[in-house]
Amino acid sequence: MRIAVNASAELLHADIGRLREHAARAAEDGFSGWWLAQTGLVDALTVFPAVADGAPGLEFGTAVVPTFPRHPTMLAGQALTTQAVLGDRDLVLGIGLSHKPVIEGALGLSFDRPIRHLIDYLEVLMPLLDAGRVDHDGEAFTAHMASARPSDRVPSVMVAALGEQALRVTGRRTDGTILWMVGPRTIEDHIRPRLAAAAAEVDRPDPRIVCSLPVCVTDDADAVREAAAQVFAIYGELPSYRAMLDREGAASPGDVAIIGNEEEVAAGLEGLARAGATDFVALEFGRTADEFAQTRSLLSSLT
Repeated sequence: MRIAVNASAELLHADIGRLREHAARAAEDGFSGWWLAQTGLVDALTVFPAVADGAPGLEFGTAVVPTFPRHPTMLAGQALTTQAVLGDRDLVLGIGLSHKPVIEGALGLSFDRPIRHLIDYLEVLMPLLDAGRVDHDGEAFTAHMASARPSDRVPSVMVAALGEQALRVTGRRTDGTILWMVGPRTIEDHIRPRLAAAAAEVDRPDPRIVCSLPVCVTDDADAVREAAAQVFAIYGELPSYRAMLDREGAASPGDVAIIGNEEEVAAGLEGLARAGATDFVALEFGRTADEFAQTRSLLSSLT
């Protein structure tokens, strides 16, 4: 299982210099990749070329770009342009539906028929990334265009898929899924079998399963777990994440975070690998500088 870092907490500062330093350190510490959410007013795909020169060897991935605010033709152009600037560096275009309260409540857009939306989105996005042309008449999206591509290298596409229908669409059409707040039992019993079966139906390779969770090395696991439950409380309320926590038997997001001493955290990561995660993307969490330092030290030693 590859180990990468999730830099999304750094977006609270909206400081590109700080992101550049974070990516550079991730490369120095031997991580496989550097992942960034699309949230707020920092554009994740634009950040990657800005930090890439100082962070050699890293795969860059969005975790994730919400689909509803961006037409797939626009996202295809942005992803291909980012890939062109990155050159032979690996880019993962992680996309997701987001959540009804966000799309309708915060953005004023319709969240109608999200699975139909996802299917049409991929029917437009994938041909443009692959060949620079698309002819699709859909219910959610229609696109007829052909264009020169700024890069012959095709970004990998993954979807934040949790429900059965989304997993089936994702397995049949993309390279895998990006998970947040999903524990090992749910990966083994729900995510992995449904995703793999869908991919096998159309002779696609085994999908990647990228699991991202808060992680902390500490000598006071109970206190840190309680802090995580409070900081990440919103994910226990959004319906799609709540469903995954219920599958796991977890009362709150703190219950699926990887928290404990070095041996306990290492065992937690091993459990995710056994469950089927191909990648772990660590969102480092803690209450003190020592906890962050211990967490980074252990994660770096496991890369």
